[in-house]
Amino acid sequence: MPALSFELTHTDPQSSARAGRIQTDHGAIDTPIFMPVGTVGSVKAVTQQQLKDDIKAEIILGNTYHLYLRPGTEVLEAAGGLHRFNGWDRPILTDSGGYQVFSLAGTRKLTEEGALFQSHIDGAKHMFSAEKVMDIQRSIGGDIIMAFDECPPYPSDYSYARKSMDLTHRWLDRCFNYFNAGEGKYGYTQNLFPIVQGSSFPELRKASCEYISSKEATGNAIGGLSVGEPEEMMYELTALCCEHLPASKPRYLMGVGTPWNILECISYGIDMFDCVMPTRNGRNGMLFTTNGVINIDNKKWEKDFSPIDEGMGAGMSTYYTKAYLRHLMKAKELLALTIASVHNLQFYLWLVKQARQHIVAGDYNSWKNAIIPVLKTRL
Repeated sequence: MPALSFELTHTDPQSSARAGRIQTDHGAIDTPIFMPVGTVGSVKAVTQQQLKDDIKAEIILGNTYHLYLRPGTEVLEAAGGLHRFNGWDRPILTDSGGYQVFSLAGTRKLTEEGALFQSHIDGAKHMFSAEKVMDIQRSIGGDIIMAFDECPPYPSDYSYARKSMDLTHRWLDRCFNYFNAGEGKYGYTQNLFPIVQGSSFPELRKASCEYISSKEATGNAIGGLSVGEPEEMMYELTALCCEHLPASKPRYLMGVGTPWNILECISYGIDMFDCVMPTRNGRNGMLFTTNGVINIDNKKWEKDFSPIDEGMGAGMSTYYTKAYLRHLMKAKELLALTIASVHNLQFYLWLVKQARQHIVAGDYNSWKNAIIPVLKTRL
């Protein structure tokens, strides 16, 4: 079966921004793209129909750690994989569980074999090895699956960052050897992406880019950023990685970020993004709009009967008013979580589509520089 393909269609003359198309067995993805995060097989408070019809999502994420614990690979295999289990017939990317293991620093132990950790559900101990993570992701059935890696905390000293990167590279070798020796379970192609690490050290980042590029994977990811480092450092390291990762393959920046983070990183040559921010912040009353950032809890919106956001055209954001959404939030009505989450995701997908259009038009960088101050405005 053919592997994932990537066609680079346009580059911005003012920057390194680029537009392209990824083709998978579950459909095409126009880049740059934002991928909603469906941690346990569901994007929180959002239906799959809303993801398709309102948000226009082209690909979503599933989380290896969470899906392994619940419902478990036995259930997923019986269903025929996550696509059939949750009814999503477009591409799915699964993360490796490495970031969740990183977040469990107090209850996990790293060894050469892998990561021993305790479940957040019942405290039971589990071991993730490179091979086991490949098996789990095969069972989940993602179109794109990620190599098992260690995400070092920020800040890390050079010695720890180097040891961590070397461990990630050794795990990567095992992931590729095991992955290439096996087959998928559901009759379509799965694609393994390696992950760049190296913490905040440019020389380690460069070395990691060169090492993972040697795998000649169908795409490459950049991990270990947006973990507490200054924003400018994230930008510098992202730009550096883009310079050392092959231009002919899609580049995925993991876990980033705000709307302005995404636009800046597109200008360096990033193609794929994911982040829980639009749904998590939405559930807490923060809305990203075409005019700036809204805290819907503020009293100033109590009698504002204008649409949440008219800048994206028809949809949920024009149907409901700011006053109504504020009322639902104050009343702790569950509908508030859905409206806010759908709005923020719709905004993120609208934003990357706008970015793509400006890359094609050849004026991306000037558009980006003009819109970012607007997006950052606190309304």
